[in-house]
Amino acid sequence: MDKKEGSKIAIIGAGSVGAAVAFVMSIKQTCAELVLIDVNTDKAQGEVLDISHGLPFLGHMNIHAGDYSDVKDCDIIIVTAGIPRKEGETRIDLAVKNVKLAHIITDSIMQHYNGGIIMLVSNPCDVVTYKVTEWTGLPTGTIIGSGTNLDSARFRYLLSQKLNVDVRNVHGYVLGEHGETQFPCWSRTHIAGMPVDEYAKLIGVELNDEQKAEIADKTRLSGAEIIKLKRATFNGIAVSATTLAESILNNEHTVRTVCTKLDGQYGKKDIAMNVPCVLGGSGVEKILELPLNATEMDLFNKSEENIRAAIESVKDL
Repeated sequence: MDKKEGSKIAIIGAGSVGAAVAFVMSIKQTCAELVLIDVNTDKAQGEVLDISHGLPFLGHMNIHAGDYSDVKDCDIIIVTAGIPRKEGETRIDLAVKNVKLAHIITDSIMQHYNGGIIMLVSNPCDVVTYKVTEWTGLPTGTIIGSGTNLDSARFRYLLSQKLNVDVRNVHGYVLGEHGETQFPCWSRTHIAGMPVDEYAKLIGVELNDEQKAEIADKTRLSGAEIIKLKRATFNGIAVSATTLAESILNNEHTVRTVCTKLDGQYGKKDIAMNVPCVLGGSGVEKILELPLNATEMDLFNKSEENIRAAIESVKDL
């Protein structure tokens, strides 16, 4: 799809993830103006130059390094800056460090903010999304965590491999936490309009509870596996974040599984969780409440407990 005329995106953080997002956006010609912001100004400028040298093969974009004043007039502000989790470090340790960093970044954004969607990629995504929503005071749908959008894609990919079917015909969502307690919503997973169990039976492929659990585990551990193999994961999340940005910029009303603050949906309040949402020009336009079965609701409740514990650990930051 052609880039929206006059559209502007700022990416905060020129590390592996931020640079990869910028690169994917240049290939897809996502926006008219793309600003890369980082405390390491040389790194940001280096990434800009590297990407710019490929533009003659792609098309024209105004890509440049900048500072927080450049978030003014942005359609979307994407925060990728974060501190990676170290070996032996707990989830709470990571939450404390990255929430402190996110608070500094948020304060810097809001000094110049005059509109646009804020998309959070930094982890722990659920906690950061909740806190940024709190700090900014902006409408809930304006703050989006990339959350389980990528996890849902991983789930669909693994299921397509199991059933030997085009992944574009696989529709399913990973809900709850972007992390340890996430889970696929099997009761709402469909292949070409058929419930997944019905499709598997039709093509003669066994898909029992044990095999479903294995797919769920592989989905949850995909990021860790990639980090073990290549020390970082950034290509998948770059495509995921770009896809979310396009849904917003082009007002596509696309259903994506993202992190947003709930206000009574699924019986939850004052918490940010990952659920299917309709994304458009104003961000999260509608939260879709899937009818969950008893087992799935129990898993959703466990995710809630985990996220609330992490939020409680950073309540004074």
